[in-house]
Amino acid sequence: MSTYIIYKPYGMLSQFTREVPSHITLADLDYTFESDVYPVGRLDADSEGLLILTNDKSLNNRLLNPKNKSPKTYLIQVEGKPSKEAIEEIAAGVTIRIKGKSHQTQPCLVSILGYEPILPDRNPPIRVRRTIPTTWLSITLTEGKNRQVRRMLAVVNHPVLRLVRSKIWTYELNVAPLNLIKSGAVVKL
Repeated sequence: MSTYIIYKPYGMLSQFTREVPSHITLADLDYTFESDVYPVGRLDADSEGLLILTNDKSLNNRLLNPKNKSPKTYLIQVEGKPSKEAIEEIAAGVTIRIKGKSHQTQPCLVSILGYEPILPDRNPPIRVRRTIPTTWLSITLTEGKNRQVRRMLAVVNHPVLRLVRSKIWTYELNVAPLNLIKSGAVVKL
């Protein structure tokens, strides 16, 4: 069995198949994986960070089966400074829309980071507005709906500028302050 972790960069699709010639995929990484290795879960092209690739079916089940409630932690840079009430609302669970249907998110852990994590440069960089501050948050979920974190933060009017998955279950990227895995780097476990 083989398991790898990568820091998926912004703009890369979490798949090996290239559906459009201009899309960057896992096939563009400077590494040759076994033919039966696939990503466990996904990160959309606008998100970055920890992605696990494996051919271990039991690990895949452990991380993806909803009954296991495997925690996933994200570092999120948002526009503005969320109030205590906004943080409490997100933590308690909010109603989001997915494919036209309402979904009540499960309670989660949310905190404001007291530092800016050291991350690889993003290409393109996030937009910067001189008059609007940004804040870094940490959110740990035990579910994983499509674009859930972005939708949750939209409910409390704090658009996501940057979203980085830093941990899945016991697998973790050391993103701050030291030992950063470089964007696109592959580490075999």
